[in-house]
Amino acid sequence: MGTVEVKNVWKIYDGDVVAVKDVSFRCENEEFVAVLGPSGCGKSSTLRMLAGLEDITKGEMLFDGKRVNDLTSRDRNVALAFESYALYPPLTVYENIAFPLRARGMDRRQIETKVQGIAKDLELTEVLKRKPGKLSGGQQQRVSLARALVRDPSVLLLDEPLSHMDQRVRAVIRVRIRKIHDELSTTTIYVTHDQEEAVALADKIIVMDLGAIQQIGTADDMFNYPVNQFVAGFIGEPSMNFLKGKIESTNRVAVLNGDAMVSWEVKEDIPESYLNTDVFVGIRPENVQVSKEPTDSGVKAIVVVVEFLGEEKTLTLSLGDIEIKAIVSADFLTNEEDTLWLTGAPGDLHVFEKKSGEALIKTKK
Repeated sequence: MGTVEVKNVWKIYDGDVVAVKDVSFRCENEEFVAVLGPSGCGKSSTLRMLAGLEDITKGEMLFDGKRVNDLTSRDRNVALAFESYALYPPLTVYENIAFPLRARGMDRRQIETKVQGIAKDLELTEVLKRKPGKLSGGQQQRVSLARALVRDPSVLLLDEPLSHMDQRVRAVIRVRIRKIHDELSTTTIYVTHDQEEAVALADKIIVMDLGAIQQIGTADDMFNYPVNQFVAGFIGEPSMNFLKGKIESTNRVAVLNGDAMVSWEVKEDIPESYLNTDVFVGIRPENVQVSKEPTDSGVKAIVVVVEFLGEEKTLTLSLGDIEIKAIVSADFLTNEEDTLWLTGAPGDLHVFEKKSGEALIKTKK
C-alpha cells in the first residue's frame, strides 16, 4: 500500500471554524510530498485527518483506493512523528524506539538491529540508555522521529519533525530522512512551514494558506510559475518583490515611480480584458537590475541597508512605502542613502491582479 488520495476534504471545528477547506490531492506510491504553509494554514489538521487522529467533516481519504475515513490509526498502517514528541517518560530512548516493534511481536535480535541502525542514522547512539527527561528538545524530537521511521510503514506522516533541532543537526537529519524514505520505499507526507526543507526533500510540494490548497507542483513550478501572489511571496528567500502598477497594454505594465509611472515590457501577452487593471508587478531580488545612473524605465529607490554575503550583497531599498530587496555582486559599490534606479528584464517579471492576487502571466520563457 502506498498511494494516498484526498478528495474534497473539509475540517470544521465547533460548527463554524473552517480549518481545512475542500482540499484534494494525490500522493503516488513511494513519493515524497511536502505540505508547506504558514502557521494556521490547515496543513497539520490535514495530516491529523490522514493519521486518523481527527474526524473528517466532509470528503474522503483513500489509501490504495480504499476509503479509510472510519479506520483507526492502527488499521491504516501509518507511522507518525509530530512536533510534540509524545515519548514514554519511564522508558529509555532504546525502549521508546523499540516499542512499536515489540508491539508487533518482532524477534529481539531483529529489534536490536533495527533500533541500532536508526539510532546511528539520527545521531542517537550515545543516548540510547537515557530517559526522555534527560534529553534536549532536539534530541527528544529525533527519538520521536526514530520511533516512526523504525516501523517500515506504508505511509510515513511527519509534522514539523525538525523544528526543535539546531541548524547543523537539521541539515544532517533532513538528508537522512530522505535517504531512509528512499531505502524504505515508503510514501512520505511531510508538513513544514520551512520552504528550505520542502525544496530540499520533496518530489512534489503542496502549498496551503487559509485552509485551502494554493498550488501543487515541483519547487521549480512554485519558484518560476507561481499561480498567485501568495505563492510567489512565500517561496524564495529573500521573497519576491512587489511593485504597484497598472496594465498598459497586452505586453506592457506601467510601474509606479514616485508620483509618475514608467513602462516595463513583459514577456507574455496579458489578456486585453485586463487593460487599465491595477496590479502588482513581481520580481525576485536576484533578477532586479540595478543602475547608479538614471534610466528611462528605471524606478528610483534609496538604499536603506547593505548586507555583505560573501560573493554577493543584499540591498534593501525604499520606494516610498514599499521596500525592495536586490541581490548584487560583492564588487558593486554602494552605501546607505545612495540613490539607485531599478529595472527588470521582460522574462523575469510576474504580474498579479491586485484584487484577487491571481497571476496574469502563467508562463515564463
